[in-house]
Order: sequence, then C-alpha cells, then structure tokens
Amino acid sequence: MQIFGVDIGGSGIKGAPVDLDKGDLAQERCKVLTPHPSTPDAVADGVKQVVDHFGWTGPVGVTFPGVVTDGATVRSAANVDKSWIDTDARVLLGGRLGGLPVTVVNDADAAGVAEMHFGAGRHRRGTVVLLTFGTGIGSAVFADGVLVPNSELGHLELHGHEAEKRASSKAREDHDLSWEQWAHRVQKYLAHVEMLFSPELFIIGGGVSRKSDKFLHHIKGIRAEIVPAQLQNNAGIVGAAMRAATGG
Repeated sequence: MQIFGVDIGGSGIKGAPVDLDKGDLAQERCKVLTPHPSTPDAVADGVKQVVDHFGWTGPVGVTFPGVVTDGATVRSAANVDKSWIDTDARVLLGGRLGGLPVTVVNDADAAGVAEMHFGAGRHRRGTVVLLTFGTGIGSAVFADGVLVPNSELGHLELHGHEAEKRASSKAREDHDLSWEQWAHRVQKYLAHVEMLFSPELFIIGGGVSRKSDKFLHHIKGIRAEIVPAQLQNNAGIVGAAMRAATGG
C-alpha cells in the first residue's frame, strides 16, 4: 500500500509516496525550500507544490515542527512563523490540496514512529528516545514501544540556553563548529536528557544521521546505546504516511 508523506522543516518541505509494506519511499522525493516568512498560507503552497509534483490524489500525512494535537491543531511554532499557533493545519492543508484527507503530526514523533516500526528502534523495549538534529532539535519518546507525543525536548534549558540553540545542526553551522566541537555540545545535551529519562537507546535522526561517522565516536560518557536513524532523513516522510494510513 502507498500513502503520501510530507515533512515540513524549518529549511525545506519534502515529500513522496511511501511504500508502507517496505517502510521506504516509493519514488524519489521532491523538495522545495520553506518560504520566508513561513506563514501558514505560504507553507501550504509549498506542500501543494510537493504533492502536485506527483499528481497524488489520495490521503496525505504531513509533519509539522511543533506541538500538534488531535492530528490537526498547531500549538507551538519555534522554527516557523508564529502565526501557525492555533491554526487548524488539517483544514488549511486539506483545503489547499482540493479536499484530500490530511493528517498532521509532530515531525519528530513521525520520524520516531517510522524508526520504531521499520528502523533502529524495531523490537526495542524499555525507554527509547529519538532526537532529530536540524534547524532545531526534535524528540520522540517511547515507553515499551508506545509514543509519548509532543515531547519537544529541544526546548529544554541547558546551561542557561535553550538546548536547540546550542546543539542543533543549524547551531553547528551558525557557530562554525567542527564535528568534534559540536559533538561535545550534543554530549552535554544527551547527558541532560539521560538524567531525566534514563533511556536504553538514543536514536540520532535528521540530516546529520547520514554523517554519523563524523561525530558519534566523539560522544563519551553516555550509558544508553547511541545509534543513527536507519531511515535517515526520510523517517519523517515515512512516519507521516504511516499516521495518515491510520487516520491519525
């Protein structure tokens, strides 16, 4: 079965049909830049562009970089325009897509669901924390395979700063950090999350998961196992499609 997945990020909007039997993209994904300002209408236009690229006419799952309740309503917007807050994204995007059924989910939660079903978290029990490092830091927390939604651990305070302002992939680029320097910041962040949740496994997702050989070996002193996401930066697309397939 194929369902369409779209992943809205702070820098790009990407999507593709997903083969839900394999947990992989059925076609090469299409990506457009996230508009600036990233208002609801402007981002909806980007989502439509991605979906129209494939001529898709079925259900669509869409991730959003913030808290999403009831598969529809946006409650926070740290890395996109603040006018998203309290927007019914399901109604907005469904209307822009000509009435196609739309399900909306937190971006890291979608990536986590995909990794737990098809990737690095498969068959893992106990507490598992997926962290996506990109424009910000997204998180998905699982207890014995059950998602605790909208955890948003990138906004934890760490040494007087919001964690994602110091340890996101964007922070590495903005501060011109080497991989080793950035890994030390990530290590401090992981230690903080480990102190709070005592996970058995950290899964590192986002675009940096493709480059895990450059930094993971620099992270020391964490008791939990640390592995890169197997679906890499496609996990959000796959998870969005999975959520759409179940109607939320």
